[in-house]
Amino acid sequence: MSEKNKINNINLSERSNGNLSKIVVRGAREHNLKNINVEIPRDKFVVITGLSGSGKSSLAFDTLYAEGQRRYIECLSAYARQFLDVLKKPDVDSIEGLSPAISIEQKTISHNPRSTVGTVTEIYDYLRLLFARIGTQYCVECKIPVEQKSLDQIVEEIIKNYKGQKIQILSPIVKGRKGHYRDLFENLLKQGFTKVRVDKQFREIEEGMELGRYNIHDIDLVIDRLLVDENHEHRLSESCELAINKGSGSLLIIYGSDKQPGEKLFSTSYSCPSCGKSYESLAPNMFSFNSPYGACKHCDGMGEIRDFDINLVIPDPKISISEGGIAPLGKIRDMWLWNQVSSYAKKIGLDLEKPISELPTELLNQLLFGGDDQKIDVEYKFSENRAVTYQYKFIGVLPSFKHQYQNTSSESIRKYIEEYMSNKTCPVCKGGRLKIENLNVLIDKKNIFEVCQYDINHSLKFFIELSTKLDKRSLIISKIVLKEIVSRLKFLIEVGLSYLSLNRSVRTLSGGESQRIRLASQIGSELVGIMYVLDEPSIGLHQHDNNKLINSLKRLRDLGNTVIVVEHDKVMINNADYLVDMGPGAGIHGGEVIISGSPVNISKNNNQQINKSLTAQYILHKKKIDIPPIRRQPNGKFLILEGATGNNLKNVTLAIPLGLFVCVTGMSGSGKSSLINDTLYPALSKYFYKSLTNPLPYKEIKGLEYIDKVIEIDQSPIGRTPRSNPVTYTGIFTLIREFFSMLPESKVRGYRAGRFSFNVKSGRCEDCEGGGIKKIEMNFLPDVYVTCDSCNGKRYNKETLEVKYKGKSIADVLEMTVEEALDFFSEIPKIKKKLETLFDVGLTYIKLGQQAPTLSGGEAQRVKLATELSKVSTGKTIYLLDEPTTGLHFEDVRILLKLLNKLVDKGNTVVVIEHNMDVIKCADLIIDLGPEGGEKGGKIIAIGTPEEIIKSKKSFTAKYLREELKSV
Repeated sequence: MSEKNKINNINLSERSNGNLSKIVVRGAREHNLKNINVEIPRDKFVVITGLSGSGKSSLAFDTLYAEGQRRYIECLSAYARQFLDVLKKPDVDSIEGLSPAISIEQKTISHNPRSTVGTVTEIYDYLRLLFARIGTQYCVECKIPVEQKSLDQIVEEIIKNYKGQKIQILSPIVKGRKGHYRDLFENLLKQGFTKVRVDKQFREIEEGMELGRYNIHDIDLVIDRLLVDENHEHRLSESCELAINKGSGSLLIIYGSDKQPGEKLFSTSYSCPSCGKSYESLAPNMFSFNSPYGACKHCDGMGEIRDFDINLVIPDPKISISEGGIAPLGKIRDMWLWNQVSSYAKKIGLDLEKPISELPTELLNQLLFGGDDQKIDVEYKFSENRAVTYQYKFIGVLPSFKHQYQNTSSESIRKYIEEYMSNKTCPVCKGGRLKIENLNVLIDKKNIFEVCQYDINHSLKFFIELSTKLDKRSLIISKIVLKEIVSRLKFLIEVGLSYLSLNRSVRTLSGGESQRIRLASQIGSELVGIMYVLDEPSIGLHQHDNNKLINSLKRLRDLGNTVIVVEHDKVMINNADYLVDMGPGAGIHGGEVIISGSPVNISKNNNQQINKSLTAQYILHKKKIDIPPIRRQPNGKFLILEGATGNNLKNVTLAIPLGLFVCVTGMSGSGKSSLINDTLYPALSKYFYKSLTNPLPYKEIKGLEYIDKVIEIDQSPIGRTPRSNPVTYTGIFTLIREFFSMLPESKVRGYRAGRFSFNVKSGRCEDCEGGGIKKIEMNFLPDVYVTCDSCNGKRYNKETLEVKYKGKSIADVLEMTVEEALDFFSEIPKIKKKLETLFDVGLTYIKLGQQAPTLSGGEAQRVKLATELSKVSTGKTIYLLDEPTTGLHFEDVRILLKLLNKLVDKGNTVVVIEHNMDVIKCADLIIDLGPEGGEKGGKIIAIGTPEEIIKSKKSFTAKYLREELKSV
């Protein structure tokens, strides 16, 4: 072997071994990453931390995950790739040692109202199988177990009930399955059959006959058509036997006239011994609310229906109908429905000028819902001189709107009518989502809906106990299914979701809860050799549950996977095998790896490195968030919410002292969001802004006279399109555009403020429509975005860019950071003052025109806070924040607390739902819910200052807060 080949072999061997032990990233430049090199050990639990905007997600998600996913997808065929979202290649020189990647982010799993915790974890699929195989069908009418019928019993019943009638005997051979069924039809033709009923339509069987392959079909084979009498009993018996043999134990008869036929299903499988009602053989799709064979027909498997809400229809009973008391009608005017209302009111003696509260209930109900069937005279004016009187049957105001809602093709009319509707429990299935027959299939006296209503802890107990109650046959059948159900329930408990129920809609889950559900599913899959990338899995998790989550992540690692977590939680950082700290600052001041290595060895770094790393300073207690020396005292005014009973809340009365920084704490699922986000906020929004969102049930709210508005500040994006940016959201861009329109050059040219908007035709580049970039679709490759040739990415046309201030155009200004812009506009007080608020909240590094979707959740939240701080304060505002520390580093939390205290110092009230002990210890007042989650929560168990809370023996929060206050 030549020397050259020896050298090559050595290098290849070393490279191969390196790849097996670590992931090597060289020259990463995605977003704000500054050409960094980093080595991450494989099959370890790795935490990436740093300030908000320092480049953590750019490294973890936009570089490591994006490249791992891209490489895996590129192994697939071009045909397969066109159906997948292909991620763009990150800006990096090389990455070695990558595995196939799975990203578990803080995103809602699905916006589909049909998706539940049970369906996304696949537990519901196993439940459907369990109920189909060992469930007992009870008769809907008689409430007794159904029994099987013999052929003789079926024939006897047909003769008894249909004597003298012509009937057709059909055999159900295909039910709810896809396929073209060409072979089936050929075989039937060979056997001498000539007719079938396909999807309720009778058809002759022909040579080469086939159906739509990808459509769901029902196929019934026509066996016979006969008159039921003594002369045809033998023929009837033979036809029924043939139908049962062909239909796997079932037969269908069609009776009555051709115009109004009736159907009756018979089965040798199940029927009620008392009333004789037949039931279908149990199958898994009968328990699916997404299948027409399982779903309740009235609500289409939703469990609820949209119907008129009387509180929205009549928002103010103190005014009369003619003044707009019936909101969807509005004030009295010349329209067809109003003419009907006026005529009908006159007929029944209802005064439209009286306040609604003074009207007789019976007459008001007649007007709203319709009364008698008599016709009324309704006059309609076509013009001043022409009026026609019609005889018309008035069906009621709400039935009239409902008819219009169901039959209109106008989306705007549907939306208008929907404003006066709310979701109500389906009156047929009572929220169970399934047909009544299917809800009468029981295991241990419970139907599938009742089992899904249990929280995860209760469900686990139910299924463990069930295995001890089943008979030998049922236990053998269900053993594997029960094992899978119990296993998945345990995984959900491990990740801190014991308080959820299986029928909880995934739309109502927080980002953290959705992420932990996906994590539980991944643990259950037991994959090996995967790189998992997670985004703050501890979000929404109480410290009490944090260790369970950490153990779950370590379990994923121990299976042989690399677990990379973007996280700020101290406990999570200290439990990591390896730490990568990004910084030193955020945005253009970040994008570097400051410290990497084991958390235990951080203190061994030299002082220069530690001083550069804010993470190291906080972990080593060289820097900390101080407890306020004096806690504010209540001003004597309270906002009181009485009798909250929504979800798991147990008749809670919440008294919030105004003018304080209030922290609402408690275990995950204890009722914090139900109380604040789903009851208090909607109730206040309804009062101040006439919001159509209904709060969860409560009795009364007092103290509204002490506040003038409610504002929710969350981490949702400030805009969802690239055209939104920090200066458009805060209103600074309006001031800048107005300033540019006042420049001498603008006045000469007649340019107004609109000229300097990249959304308006006059000033923007028309080639890219003010976007600065163009999208080129690449079919099965990721879309490519290229800079616009006409404006070179500046968004504006040539004429607009000729207007300059201090040598800078409007496009140049949008490219400035907040820090640069503050210096640039130092002589323009209005603009300077607004920019100072962005500077004060720590967003010195973001560009004025930075696209909104590229801002992190923490950055978006601070833009919103800056907007609030720039407003003139009335001192009577209540601010509500749900876990504002999500995505925030210790230093970001310190800045956030400073901002929140500024709002309180102006006389306002700040209410925060939080698990972060650094925030909780700084609150003026803590309201702790619990004692645990789910059914074991829903009560206020402690209220007071942090020093008072730590004395509570019931509170889990007190235990961890006690440790936090001791360490100070």
